[in-house]
Amino acid sequence: MMANTDQKHPSKSKILVVFILTIIIGYALFILPDIFFGITKINGGKTGINLLFIALFQFASIVFLLFISLNILKKDFKFIGLEFSNLKRDILFGLIFGFLWTALQFVLIIPNTGGANRDDIIAMLTMYDGSLTGTIAFIALGVIGGGITEEIFNRGYFINTLKCIFKNPKTGTWVSAILSIIVFSIGHMPTDNLAWFDILVPTIMYTLLFLTTKRLTASIVAHGIYNMSAILLTFYIYYP
Repeated sequence: MMANTDQKHPSKSKILVVFILTIIIGYALFILPDIFFGITKINGGKTGINLLFIALFQFASIVFLLFISLNILKKDFKFIGLEFSNLKRDILFGLIFGFLWTALQFVLIIPNTGGANRDDIIAMLTMYDGSLTGTIAFIALGVIGGGITEEIFNRGYFINTLKCIFKNPKTGTWVSAILSIIVFSIGHMPTDNLAWFDILVPTIMYTLLFLTTKRLTASIVAHGIYNMSAILLTFYIYYP
């Protein structure tokens, strides 16, 4: 009986070790295709159809990594919030927050903080190749690599796994959520106060959507909608 209980409830030390290894390997998998296309410049480098390949690699490799990690911990994807009850409400929340942040950025913030001369806009412009295929591939990267994969990894897995090592569930949830916000933001390598603001605000928003609904749907939709809108609006407004 004790052996079965141990199998169902891994020790906190085991959870922590598995969590740390998963996070390290996961970030390496996110970075790997960027490095590959950045160094080799195959098919133009990090642009055009290659963006789709990056998105698919990130999604497939991260999902496989989490499948292994969750199996080791005797958990499944529902444990990290990947389930679809209250789907219409969650999608509505995601749409509202995603479009709201898009409007704030492209109507107010970006035009008044440099527009086409902003570092993030310049970086995005280098990823367009001017073709319909390339633009669709860029959207796929934003939605699949960003909206879906990043939310599953950085929100669902990070928060719901790390909180298990805490004795108090509420404390564990909020400490894990704050750490996920910090790690995710640092991973985007902000270089100044504006960049920190631009990544912290939506990251906090996605995290609150996840914590409030206890599901990933709303944060995935919000993240995906913003990324898709930003890619399309940047192309329409700033691409030469």
